[in-house]
Amino acid sequence: MSDTPPPSPPPSPPSAPRRNFYGRIHGKTLRASQKDYLAQDLEPLRLQGVTAAENPSRATPDLSFAAGKPLWLEIGFGGGEHLVHMAARHPEVALIGAEPFVNGIAMLLGKIRNAGLSNLRLHPGDVRDLLDVLPPASLQKVFLNYPDPWPKARHHRRRFVTPEYLLPLARVTAPGAEFRVATDIPDYVRQTLEEVPPAGFDLVFQGGPGEAWEDWLSTRYEQKALREGRAPHYLTFRRL
Repeated sequence: MSDTPPPSPPPSPPSAPRRNFYGRIHGKTLRASQKDYLAQDLEPLRLQGVTAAENPSRATPDLSFAAGKPLWLEIGFGGGEHLVHMAARHPEVALIGAEPFVNGIAMLLGKIRNAGLSNLRLHPGDVRDLLDVLPPASLQKVFLNYPDPWPKARHHRRRFVTPEYLLPLARVTAPGAEFRVATDIPDYVRQTLEEVPPAGFDLVFQGGPGEAWEDWLSTRYEQKALREGRAPHYLTFRRL
């Protein structure tokens, strides 16, 4: 009998990072048409390669739809009206929309079907997973429109404008890339102005009501804020 010890088992593949996710995944009961959009349209428009179950470190997003085009990202697209507007207005670019909220995804899919757009892909999940795997300096423009304000002080660390999000964002934005933020929450403006520049961005524009970007489409969240007396703020940063 040989005294040679049996070979050691191969190391287990690295597991995906464990993260808390704060926010809604599901809302009101979906209409039949929205269920149809999810069943028929989501998979063809899903950005493939964001996760790799066997080995997360090998996840490679399929960006072939953006070949030869500038790549833009909208983080938390809500009902999708701004994302669809940008895709229709700028057919020369490719856009990714990241959103975990199923109802918002369903609304966007209906808008895409009606508009007949082909320069869009969706990541229906946590944007951090997408930021982990996008190639360095691959984004030329990023939108953060009316993000969840997390108004309680103890929840401010859940806001997007924190190093946990901003440093990965800086990694995947190209030098000179534009990062736009729209919000109706003054304290969100404060934190954005404090946190974004140290992550590698320079403030190049700050505006209020009536000073939005030339190609801006006012979203349903902005319209609600205006009805309730909250003023919009528009911030533009440039990646250093």
